[in-house]
Amino acid sequence: MAFITDMAARRAELTPHESAFIDVETGSEFTFAEVNARAEGMALGLSEMGLIPGDRVAIICHNRAEFFITLFACQKGGFVLTPLNWRQPAPELAPLLTLTEPKCIIHDANFEKTARTLGEQFALPLLSLEKGGALDGFGRAETKLRRRIDDQAIWYLLFTSGTTGQPKAVIQTAAMAWVNAVNIGQAVDIVSADAGVNYLPLFHTAGVNLYTLPLFLAGATSYILRQFDTDAIFRLIAEEKINQFFGVPAIYQSFSQHADIDRVDLGRMKSLGCGGAPLPAPLVAFFAARGALVQNGMGMTETGPTVFLQSRDEVRAHIGSVGKAQILSEVSIAGGGSSGELLIRGPGVTPGYFKNPEATAAAFTEDGWLKTGDVARVGADGEYYIIDRIKDMYISGGENVYPAEVEKLLYTHPQILDVAVIGVPDAKWGETGAAFIQVRKGEAIDISGLSCWCRERIAAYKVPAHFHLVDEFPRTPSGKVKKHELGARLDG
Repeated sequence: MAFITDMAARRAELTPHESAFIDVETGSEFTFAEVNARAEGMALGLSEMGLIPGDRVAIICHNRAEFFITLFACQKGGFVLTPLNWRQPAPELAPLLTLTEPKCIIHDANFEKTARTLGEQFALPLLSLEKGGALDGFGRAETKLRRRIDDQAIWYLLFTSGTTGQPKAVIQTAAMAWVNAVNIGQAVDIVSADAGVNYLPLFHTAGVNLYTLPLFLAGATSYILRQFDTDAIFRLIAEEKINQFFGVPAIYQSFSQHADIDRVDLGRMKSLGCGGAPLPAPLVAFFAARGALVQNGMGMTETGPTVFLQSRDEVRAHIGSVGKAQILSEVSIAGGGSSGELLIRGPGVTPGYFKNPEATAAAFTEDGWLKTGDVARVGADGEYYIIDRIKDMYISGGENVYPAEVEKLLYTHPQILDVAVIGVPDAKWGETGAAFIQVRKGEAIDISGLSCWCRERIAAYKVPAHFHLVDEFPRTPSGKVKKHELGARLDG
């Protein structure tokens, strides 16, 4: 067991009067000293309610500074924060509460009804984040709590996106948070003078860790939006309030379609990071032509998340790569070849899944490598490329087909904005491809000609046998397409 210092307390000692969070909607500002004092008061209040170290605290809310105050309160009190997906109704959240057995539910005004339904079902007290709510009564603490933090203790739980089934609760620790802060911090050069925007959902690792928690630990500022809002983000950039940004491909697609894209100088940003999936080459080129170098990366909820991120030099030189592994992550290819399943280990990897020893054992090799389920290859300069998810591969006429390769080609079609390819049963070939196409705004496409278009560019066995138009894709909070739902549409 190793110990680290209380994150909020030490940050408050170093830069008490600097801004930690600025709420864009209300204009409220929280200094590091205020964050720490409120977290101390909340930790004491939860303790007075009878919570003891290890107890879980559920929270459901849109983005706000009070989420992070609650996160630090849980670190101080030794409680385990359990963020709930506010997009899910109470019946879908109930199994997660059955698993985690929280002692209370913290909520904002938007999700009071959901919290009340769950509170009644599980006989749990409710605590509101709004002014005048129960948490206000916890006040500001003078007592100092838990100055030494067990770096391997469970700090919070994040549920996997659940693209294929029931989510698992991934354990997150203070050690993982520090590793991520180092990995992403040196990759995009985070310093105290920087500022970013927090808008990705807080029940997802990107909402917490890319880049808000690393910015906090560096003494930098985060502007907070309740949810994603291109107009608001563009205003923050135009007013030079932020210089660090992270998004998923769907966010950059939204940027590219916005009327103000050529009136906002994205090139002045210190970093534009991207994860969840590689940004398609046409979008990389689109932004690069405007002086904006979007750095592709790769990580997982299980890795804290940052493992890979391109350098700015790699954006143009190695389009499609995720760069090289950052300094506190070790990576390897299963079997020792130049391509195969990507393996990861290091201090940023989760200890496992909460109350799920079977899934934990299945996730690791005997010598401790995390099995990612991603097929990767290593380029000539040591940069890594994520080829596809192993589970997404299908076999057509005895040939392995990786949907990501077909999607990469279809992204180059001038009328296609977004695409997803899945394998479907086929009487002749065993399996074949089905491509779902989202057309660019204002464009039209004749899908009957796409098969011939593809055959001119890739091997015949890789060409999808079916093409379908969609208005939009079902996505996980991290922006990944829920391919199993696309398959269900065909089954229906």
